[in-house]
Amino acid sequence: MSTVLTNFETWKHFLKDRVAQGKNMGLTEETITNLAFEIGSFLDEKVDPKNEEERVLKQLWDVGDQEDRKTISKLMVKLVEKA
Repeated sequence: MSTVLTNFETWKHFLKDRVAQGKNMGLTEETITNLAFEIGSFLDEKVDPKNEEERVLKQLWDVGDQEDRKTISKLMVKLVEKA
């Protein structure tokens, strides 16, 4: 996964594919958002930002509470769905 995280556009494409797979499997929007939240939590704890966009997301994640982080997750899902 590390090469996926090097470039933000590559990350968005990867996430878009995973969101589409989830929808094809019948996952609800809420379930997909919850999974995005879990991924965000993992990345925050285990992965150093590889580019400027990831640094901004990490800073927002770090200053937010759980509801803010869920909002960021939901917005990331929406972002990749529109791409």
